[in-house]
Order: sequence, then structure tokens, then C-alpha cells
Amino acid sequence: MDSYLGTRSPRRLLAAAGAGMGLANGVFTGIQADEAPPLRGVPPEVDKLSVTVITDSYFHFFEASGRFADVDVRRWQQPITSDPPRRMPQNEWGLSLHAESVRGSETRQVLIDFGYTPETINNNVEMFGVDPSKLDAMVLSHGHYDHFGGMVGFLAQHRAKLKPDLPFYLGGEECFCARETGPVNTPRNFGVLDRRAIAQARLKVLFADKPSLLAGHGFTTGWIPQTSFERPPQPSRMRVGIGADGMGCDPARLPLEKRAASTMVDDFLHEQATCFCVRGRGLVIMTSCGHRGIVNTVQAAIKVSGISRVHAIVGGFHLMPVSTDYARDTARELARFQPDCLIPMHCSGENFFKAAEATLPGKVVRTSTGTRFEFTARD
Repeated sequence: MDSYLGTRSPRRLLAAAGAGMGLANGVFTGIQADEAPPLRGVPPEVDKLSVTVITDSYFHFFEASGRFADVDVRRWQQPITSDPPRRMPQNEWGLSLHAESVRGSETRQVLIDFGYTPETINNNVEMFGVDPSKLDAMVLSHGHYDHFGGMVGFLAQHRAKLKPDLPFYLGGEECFCARETGPVNTPRNFGVLDRRAIAQARLKVLFADKPSLLAGHGFTTGWIPQTSFERPPQPSRMRVGIGADGMGCDPARLPLEKRAASTMVDDFLHEQATCFCVRGRGLVIMTSCGHRGIVNTVQAAIKVSGISRVHAIVGGFHLMPVSTDYARDTARELARFQPDCLIPMHCSGENFFKAAEATLPGKVVRTSTGTRFEFTARD
């Protein structure tokens, strides 16, 4: 794994300088990619962590707020007036989360992923009171369109408000590879990360292939080894190379065994999870899709942090297409970690919801777009 990004010195990423200017023209804009600050030793403890679901698949008007599975759950409510509503939260096949952590007098805010469309994320951040000017970092979990599709429009609308050199955490060069899905002979485009939008927003790109400190409060897992029984379905293929439009990934910065490929089954080596340690509670582990396996993800978070206690497992677990038996086996393995709370989202699937509720009774919390989960310290 250490060879993936080559030396530990900063690297130059290539992007088209402007509309219509690609590699064929020989005109480029450099994006300086630095190593993310490494996680050394036990991660910091936070006093409080609030996670708001900016984008997910549905919004339920009448879900109740309250305390469930030892977590405070605040549902977003549309004010009811005599006039018909003009706006509502938007839902889509995608995921975006906002995390706000408090440590002593310090507060940090992180945006994790951007959902599928800019219309949804821009509508929802405003409705849920998220201020882009207060973001301390952004994270892209992996290079799938339902997690970065809203990025270009979000940056276009809010880049003037963002802090200068806002850190943007990526799992490495593979995030920039173009993706496709569907039959090999009739592939469908599944997106490619836009280097120009990143350059224009003047984000500070940080490659986090290894466990990394996040905004001084949290951490990312880095690459997640596949050590459990899990063999998750891989729904996309990765195209290697940079096109004439300047989009794509540089083969020279990929693992040696991938450099000569043109198209290959996506193994999601670049995917990472975002984690916080809540004082007296343990780890809150957020995985956006879990293509590397949700059990593998939790094991990786425990290993890199040195913390065995798991408070909550949150996010997409990519179990939508699996069998009932596989879902049940996954739920049983997760139960071994003895989490206080399990919050499946996005691509987790009904088979898993049912298996988890049977295996971890009273610990599974249903989520909804706009829901805010508050994890507080216990002395």
C-alpha cells in the first residue's frame, strides 16, 4: 500500500485550465495535492458530535424526535402555516452528511460528500441551516457520482463563502478516475470528478491514503483492508487515464498493478470512512457506502485509532443487493462490536434493516433527510 502515492512529498495534479482547454492543447492548471496530516497515536476526544443528514433517499414528515438507542435524534420539521409550503427538503439516491464537533471551546464543521445533484444539496444546506463559510474541511468518501454529483454546483454557489485553502480530503488519485456501470458492451457513465471546479474553488487537496487527522477533532481511516468474510458487490468499473478534456486519473499515480489497465472492476481501494471519538462513549464511525465492507470498515477504525469501544455506526453499508443470509451474517458480525447505536442509510437495504433489528433489538435507528443525531460525552 505504501507505494500507491509514491514519495511523501507534494504532487502535482493536472486539470484543464478552462472550458475547452484539455491535455491536447498543452494548457494546464496545477492542483497541489499534499499529504493529509497523519493520525499519530490515539485520536482526540470530542465533547459532542452532531451529524445532520443533508441528503438521503427520503424525508418523512411525521417521524418523531426523541432519544433512541442512547442518542438524541432531532427530526427536521416543516413549519405549518396557513399558506401552502413553497419549499421542502429534497431527496435523491445519494448521500451527504454534515458533522459538527465540540471540544472544549473549539467547534469544527465538516461536510462529508455532496449527494447526486447540486439542486438537492444547495436546497438542503440552506433549509437545514448549514453555513458553508463555517466549514473547516470537506471529505469525499469515494469516487461515485451519487456522492460527488452535487459538488460542482455546490462549489459554484458557495465558493466565495468558503474559507481560503479549505482542506478537501480524498483517498488518492483513484478518486479522479472516471467510472462506468451497466453491461460492458453498453456502459453507462457514472461520473468523473471535476478537477477544474476544485482548482477554481481553491481547495487545498489532501490525499488521505493513510489514517489522517481531520480538522483537529476527527480522523479518517485511510485505505480499508478487506479482512472479514465480506465480499461486497462491486457495481462499477474504473477507467484509467486522462481524457482530452483533462478529466480522469493519472496512471503514474496509481498502484503499479493498475497503471497498464484501461478499464477494470472497481475495488474501491481509495474509499475511506470518517470517524470521531466521543469522550466516555467511544467511536462514531461514518461510512458513506461501505464498498470495502462495513465490518472491514469498523475493524479498520478500531485498529488505526486503538479504541475498541464503538458508540455508533452510521451511513451507507452497501447491502441493498445482497441476500437475506448475507445481510444476517453482516448484522451478526456488527453485533460483536457491541455498538450502542446503528444508523443505516442510503444503500443499506431493507434486508439489512430487518436483520439488524432482529440481531440488535432497540439499537437500530431509522433516519431521514434533515435528521440531526447528537452524540454527547459521558463522564
